[in-house]
Amino acid sequence: MAQDRGRCRSADPPWGFWRSSRAFPLAPNAKRGLARVRLRKLDFIGINLTVPHKIAAFSQIDEANESATRASAVNTIRLRDKKLIGSNTDGEGFLRAIRTEFSVDVRDLRVLILGAGGGTGHAIAWQCALENCERLVLVNRTLEKANALAERLRPFFAGPRVLGPVARLEAVAWDEAALRAQLGDVDLIVNATPVGMSPSDPTPIPARLLAPHHMVFDAVYSPSKTSLLRAADEAGARGANGLSMLLHQGALAFQIWFDREAPIEAMRRAL
Repeated sequence: MAQDRGRCRSADPPWGFWRSSRAFPLAPNAKRGLARVRLRKLDFIGINLTVPHKIAAFSQIDEANESATRASAVNTIRLRDKKLIGSNTDGEGFLRAIRTEFSVDVRDLRVLILGAGGGTGHAIAWQCALENCERLVLVNRTLEKANALAERLRPFFAGPRVLGPVARLEAVAWDEAALRAQLGDVDLIVNATPVGMSPSDPTPIPARLLAPHHMVFDAVYSPSKTSLLRAADEAGARGANGLSMLLHQGALAFQIWFDREAPIEAMRRAL
């Protein structure tokens, strides 16, 4: 998704100036160097990226802010003086979405992230660490990636909270036995993978492991009710899709592009 300088069709743009958005599909195996050259030539203010391009884009930008560097992934690019300047608004967008959907702060939660090795999972994990959440469990198909991220985050979890003997930071395998051992000491389950985007996708976590005390946040926003969220409903757990995260990360991207507060209510109505 890109913001260009052309006129949009709104008769009364809430931000007081004319802009439009355009979607540009990009194949995962696209020639990245060529794409980068073309982006510099376009009359765009900024670009939003989604899966599977966030990690690949990090190596293609000219400059990265702290959020992008931490996550090693980019979802927002600002074009300035022909330079591609990358940011990552996923972590802060997630933080605001959890407050909106569950009326609680991440710092007070024990969090388990499915797909911690991907760009979205990295950003969310870093945000949880920066917020000093009660506990963080990193789950990934490739356990080595979860272990590597855990080592980077370990300094944030050096001090005790109120958990007694339970480890505050763990990286675990993505299998039922490992998940079962963790979920009794978890409040918030986050799906940071694309699993659920297809109606035929299974739940990324066995439905029988969900319990009424869990909050389930699925970063997937289409379809609005994924198999994971249906399973949460059946278990009596609270659930929310990724639409609120999309809204808030988009509002943060707007601020990066235009150096002003986003018209978030107008954006909410447009979703």
